[in-house]
Amino acid sequence: MHRGKGMKFVGDSRIKATNKMPNTPKDYSEYPGKTEAFWPNFLLKEWMIGAIFLIGYLIVTLAHPSPLERQADPTDTMYIPVPDWYFLFMYQLLKYEFASGPYNVIGAIIIPGLAFMALMLVPFTDTTKERRPFKRPLPTGFMILSFLAMFYLTWESVVNHDWEAAKVQGAIVDEVEFDETAEGYEIYQGSSCIGCHGDSFQGGLGLPLTNTGMTADEIIEIAHDGRGSMPPGTWEGSDEDLQVLAEFIEGLNTD
Repeated sequence: MHRGKGMKFVGDSRIKATNKMPNTPKDYSEYPGKTEAFWPNFLLKEWMIGAIFLIGYLIVTLAHPSPLERQADPTDTMYIPVPDWYFLFMYQLLKYEFASGPYNVIGAIIIPGLAFMALMLVPFTDTTKERRPFKRPLPTGFMILSFLAMFYLTWESVVNHDWEAAKVQGAIVDEVEFDETAEGYEIYQGSSCIGCHGDSFQGGLGLPLTNTGMTADEIIEIAHDGRGSMPPGTWEGSDEDLQVLAEFIEGLNTD
């Protein structure tokens, strides 16, 4: 029988350990540039870098706040919402015939679903330890194809969208109080102007009619001759009604 066989050593929490080492990182000086202690060396560096980026992000946010548009109006069918830039490729995809209308489920669910499924299968389809891209043709080809598709669709979405019209449609316009029983507003309601300029002169497909700074004569001239996206000859009423309406619009100011 060997000495000590079957014996168990039990520690006593009431007795302090005499050989307990202080909470200091190990000495990695023999391996310069290869490894270091996680606490506190590595973690402290990560916190410092994270704090720098966070402070920089907050400064940029305060210096250049996100542009806001007017309050959403569910009754305004002329406004075309646009997603943020990183979703513009999906927005453009839904414009094509094979992914819109009755085939909307293809562009909204099936095509993105297949792309995410392919991304999830990458670890199982590419098991090689090779890191050089030309030695991994399958995943490299898929990534290049995905990048080109996203770049092309985003570019097409930016080029084909009317950003100036969207800016006018989404502009925050100060509300102007006006008398709904006035003769000028009654004429406005019965004209075709309300379809483009809104029931409160806030604009839509057309420009807002508040705070224009134009005189009644200038408004009459535009109603006859047109300006910008407004074609000439849109006024179909009498000259007397147009004069009353122009004077009413001239007085639509927030001052």
